[in-house]
Amino acid sequence: MPALAAAGYPALPDRPRVLVPVGATEQHGPHLPLSTDTVIAEHAAHRAAHRTGAWVAPAIAFGASGEHQGFPGVCSIGTTVLTHTLVELTRSLTLWAGEVVFVNGHGGNVPALRAAVDLVRAEGRSVRWLPCLAPGDAHAGFTETSLMLHLAPETVALADAAPGNTEPLADLWDRLRDEGIRAVSENGVLGDPTGAHAEAGAELFDDMVNRLIDDLT
Repeated sequence: MPALAAAGYPALPDRPRVLVPVGATEQHGPHLPLSTDTVIAEHAAHRAAHRTGAWVAPAIAFGASGEHQGFPGVCSIGTTVLTHTLVELTRSLTLWAGEVVFVNGHGGNVPALRAAVDLVRAEGRSVRWLPCLAPGDAHAGFTETSLMLHLAPETVALADAAPGNTEPLADLWDRLRDEGIRAVSENGVLGDPTGAHAEAGAELFDDMVNRLIDDLT
């Protein structure tokens, strides 16, 4: 379906559903772009919209990425500002949209999404959020690298890919939460991207979109 940013002032269907990709601008190791979470959320939203008849709004490319501070390129607006952004955007969109669905590509955005959705639902607005789910390692490893090799291979510097901390996320969580990713992974990677490939990314992406569609229909 058409993206709102490219549609001008379109003849919209009555009270359409609008998908809003929510990403981040943050380090993804030495081999993936800062826009990785946003790229994945945008592609997932557009594919799901094509199959469900929804519309897609421009992505929110800045998220709550405080755990990544200390790496060059990180641009975080924090949970409070992101929450207010989501609330005001929902209030605007629901003046003409029947439902707003935030399609989230970054785990650090979850507290803001939950807070914003609870607030605007209490105002009687139709809004929810859905994650871009893909099994595997946590950050810039096999999973995200394979997805990006499928979705935007020109942005991946695979020759620079190197393993990061491959311990289970549950074992790292307390220190990661308190001290940030830099404290547990020098290169910012949680996982091992060295065996990533586009074919795996295509399978992971198809599964991700199917999960979204199941939740939308």
